[in-house]
Amino acid sequence: MPEVKDVQAAAPAQEAVQPAAPETPAAPPRPPVKKPAGKGRQKMIKRVIALVLLLAIVLGAGFGMWYLVFREDTSAGTPLTDVAMLNTIQSVVQGYGNAVPKESAAITLNAAGTVQEVYVEVGQTVYAGDPLYTIYSEVAENNLILAQEEMDKLLEEANNLTVRAPFAGKLMDVEEFQPDQEVALGTKIATLVNDRKLKLSLYFSYAYENDIRAGQAVEVSIPAVMKTFTGRVEKVNRVSFVSPEGAVHFEAVIVFDNPGTLTAGMDASAVLTAGDGSEIYPYENGQTQFYETRDVLAKASGPVVGKGNLLNHANVGEGEELLYLGSSTIDEKIKAQQTKLEQAQESMNNFNAVAPIDGQVLSCALVPGQDVKEGDTAITISNTTTMVVDIQVDSRNIGFIQAGMTMELTDDYGNPCMGTVTNVAMQGEVGTGTTTYPVKLEVDNSMGSIYNGSWLNYKLVTAESVDCVTVPNQCIKRVNDIEGTPHTVVFVQAGSKPDNAIELDPSSLGEGVSAAERLPTSDQGFWPVPVTTGLSDVYNCEITEGLEVDTVVFTGWGAGQENGMGGGVMIG
Repeated sequence: MPEVKDVQAAAPAQEAVQPAAPETPAAPPRPPVKKPAGKGRQKMIKRVIALVLLLAIVLGAGFGMWYLVFREDTSAGTPLTDVAMLNTIQSVVQGYGNAVPKESAAITLNAAGTVQEVYVEVGQTVYAGDPLYTIYSEVAENNLILAQEEMDKLLEEANNLTVRAPFAGKLMDVEEFQPDQEVALGTKIATLVNDRKLKLSLYFSYAYENDIRAGQAVEVSIPAVMKTFTGRVEKVNRVSFVSPEGAVHFEAVIVFDNPGTLTAGMDASAVLTAGDGSEIYPYENGQTQFYETRDVLAKASGPVVGKGNLLNHANVGEGEELLYLGSSTIDEKIKAQQTKLEQAQESMNNFNAVAPIDGQVLSCALVPGQDVKEGDTAITISNTTTMVVDIQVDSRNIGFIQAGMTMELTDDYGNPCMGTVTNVAMQGEVGTGTTTYPVKLEVDNSMGSIYNGSWLNYKLVTAESVDCVTVPNQCIKRVNDIEGTPHTVVFVQAGSKPDNAIELDPSSLGEGVSAAERLPTSDQGFWPVPVTTGLSDVYNCEITEGLEVDTVVFTGWGAGQENGMGGGVMIG
């Protein structure tokens, strides 16, 4: 080491100039570290190998994904078959709903009183109209009587503002009225006559007293029209009409229908038949009269606001409006009084209460002799004899549900009960992928086995087909024929083409169709036959036309052999 020697040689010269210092032993020099020659290259090689392995794994996974998922599998595998069978198939609506009491009611007192009788107790089942209790309240009773009397007066006043015909007939001597003309109470409006019938008053000798009676048939003769009409004796009056000849006569009132061509004041006679068959004639002829005549009077006062069929000789029906009088206050008075009457009636109902609904008494705070005050809740009732279940039915099945139909339900323990559909909503509720319609069921709970809040499962067979031809659902295919016409088909296995088989659009068998979706061909012994489908369930579909029982049908593909992967794909 030449550099070390040079340092040691120069030491004596320094000692000649400076006094000698104690010597400090020099630290031995550290030899330089030498790196192994091949380690860096080995580390690099390991990194390259790791990257190659990782790349191989990624490529392998990608290839596997492509092979299993994205690769077009040209190998369909072995065709699987089944046999068309005779079955019974049902279309079923099922689900669950929450049961709640049909109704609940609480009766709250609106006035003070004293409890007289209590007819129910907690837990008792009651029906609408059953008496609950009696509370005497003089104030409430008087308020109701006064309110009803005042309402009756107002209603009569309002009714009298319209002048009506008291019976069917013809108007005569009609008075003239102008709009807004004030009409006083008792004003004559018109004269109304009943000309549908006419009557005739005739006198007969008392010699015929025992030969003439009420209800007896009479032939009435009207010389003016030269016709005879059949009538009857309405009544016999034992009066004493003395003729100028000194004979005493009694009165017989005869009634007959008016064909519309007769009127009052026409000369008329009548002939009756005695018991021995002889004819009985009156002392003298009489004149026809209207069956009834009455003056129509205004029963209220007010201005004229309108007129009905108020014309001379107008035919009117019983109760027909003739004249309308107005009142600026009557409507408001009736409305205000109606409110008072309802309040008074409600108060009385609370004191002589009956059950407003069917149900069970949940609480009763009344004891005979007890004084109660306004605002007290007297009793609460919940209808547990009938429970209500709200269910949701999807748009595919709502058409089968109708009010009045019954539906089978079961509770969580499998206990059965029957529900009746009471309401089907016309407006659906749109959800994710489907629309449902609320349906309300009522369930008899007279045994008390269904509790408030219980969940009930429901099931309804909406349609059923017995001894029908069925195939598995995956047999049903939708295809186009060579003309592009769509068909619903089943591929049947046959040695030759069936008469009803169709030719398929080649595109359904061409490139781009996956193995699982590929259809069998005639080379494989399968032919597409058009069918008409009916009901279906989760497994099978009814065939109503196009297929016979015991026909072998294509269902899907079994394990593929060419791809070596194994495991068939079922089309469903």
